Amino acid sequence: QVQLVESGGGLVQAGGSRRLSCAASGFIFSINAMAWYRQAPGKQRELVAHITSGGSTNYADSVKGRFTISRDNAKDTVYLQMNSLKPEDTAVYYCHFPGLYRSYWGQGTQVTVSS
Repeated sequence: QVQLVESGGGLVQAGGSRRLSCAASGFIFSINAMAWYRQAPGKQRELVAHITSGGSTNYADSVKGRFTISRDNAKDTVYLQMNSLKPEDTAVYYCHFPGLYRSYWGQGTQVTVSS
């Protein structure tokens, strides 16, 4: 079955960096797009970054120039490098696989940015 396991969250000071990882299993990772979403308290879940199987990327305007999504097909892992973090980046970050018939989500990893 599909599993997505995120790691790398934690507490970081404003201006700092953090790298999230999402280890995937249960599907052919290399031929599928992947994405990172986030959900802040009281807000809807929003798309942060997306990467195609070929490595093309796109980002939410709020993170452009600060976050980088990447993938390692040899490790079935997608990453989110977050730089210049701001308090408004505080959220639970979720790994997402848009499967053929349904979406799959990881359990989420909390990122808290202190001012």
